Amino acid sequence: MTLISKTLVGALALTTALAAPLKADPTAEVLHYWTSGGEAQAVKALQEAFAARGGSWVDAPVAGGGGDAQAAVLRARVLAGDPPAAVQIKGPNIQEWAEAGALGDLSAVATAQNWDAVLPAAIQDIVKYEGNYVAVPVNVHRVDWIWANPEVLAKVGATVPTTWDEFNETADKLLAAGIIPLAHGGQPWQDATVFETVVLGIGGVDFYRKALVELDMDALGSDTMVAVFDQMRKMRGYVDPDFPGRDWNLATAMVMRGEAAMQIMGDWAKGEFAAAGKVPGVDYICASTPSENGYLLNSDSFAMFNVSGEDNVEGQALLAELILGTDFQETFNVLKGSIPARTDVPRDSFDDCAIKSMDDMVSAAEGNTLLGSMAHEIAQAGAVRGAFIDVATAHFNSDMSSADAVAQLVDAIKLAQ
Repeated sequence: MTLISKTLVGALALTTALAAPLKADPTAEVLHYWTSGGEAQAVKALQEAFAARGGSWVDAPVAGGGGDAQAAVLRARVLAGDPPAAVQIKGPNIQEWAEAGALGDLSAVATAQNWDAVLPAAIQDIVKYEGNYVAVPVNVHRVDWIWANPEVLAKVGATVPTTWDEFNETADKLLAAGIIPLAHGGQPWQDATVFETVVLGIGGVDFYRKALVELDMDALGSDTMVAVFDQMRKMRGYVDPDFPGRDWNLATAMVMRGEAAMQIMGDWAKGEFAAAGKVPGVDYICASTPSENGYLLNSDSFAMFNVSGEDNVEGQALLAELILGTDFQETFNVLKGSIPARTDVPRDSFDDCAIKSMDDMVSAAEGNTLLGSMAHEIAQAGAVRGAFIDVATAHFNSDMSSADAVAQLVDAIKLAQ
């Protein structure tokens, strides 16, 4: 039983016993951490759509911490027997809350809206528990992207690399020309983002799944993982000396200004280019990191918590319908820089990078190469994710050998499970 289960089962029993006065209109208190920029605009659009259908929206934003502050608020609310109706959560955290008995069943709206037909199986796995929908996916961010400045690459006669050998060759040419090959922010989650793309590219889809998803000890301790850390050591040599502590968006700006050639980052980086008026295919290039048809996804969802009162239950159903509706999926993801979770949303409003991501996601789903990101809490969360990040960043920021890093990784994952 998970920590959430052990801590909250009693509180959840209290929650279901509480009664609330019925109201005429569908009602939903929405706990989220989208409080700035395009995210705030998208939440406002959802709120307006909810109101247009007769719903009463109670906004409960919690800024800061990338969701950590919100998680603390959520636990306190559930322990007090007062959970919100809808909460922004992702990855294994959804399964833990469902295991604790905290989440409602969205089967009725899912069946009515035929969600199974429009959501890839890998995304269904994130938002289902024991076969039933308990959360609604909002979007898909692709993690394994290279963002490149074509003018800078042209200075050394290069294009965006399609293999890791090509990446190294291009980076060496850039170094020789006095150009920073890789813009990078030295923060643990950024180190882990690069690490998981290298795991996918060096080891392949099956190896990624065994090592980072299934936590297979043979894979974690293998020569292939040694080769992954060997490549990470090369990557460390391709960043500038001032990288420690740099925010990801500042690394993106280095590529925009031509100070660096490439960045490995999820497609939220595209928002920085868009805000600066840059045009994909002209001012910058988006390409997947080298791999054989793999696709690493990060997806935000809203989980629906057990609440009492017909108005609240109706509000959850209405909110779920709207979130996964084609209109909101288009509006939100154009603003966010991500792509829709469902595969049938019209593409007219999306840019070339988004359309490539949509095509690649469909292809990956059909080929069973659509994978959850470890670094971004889809494949792993909590202590296991932390163990991966700790070892990856310790190796990247020291002279630790690849063999020692692999040994530490095996030990850390064993302890974290």
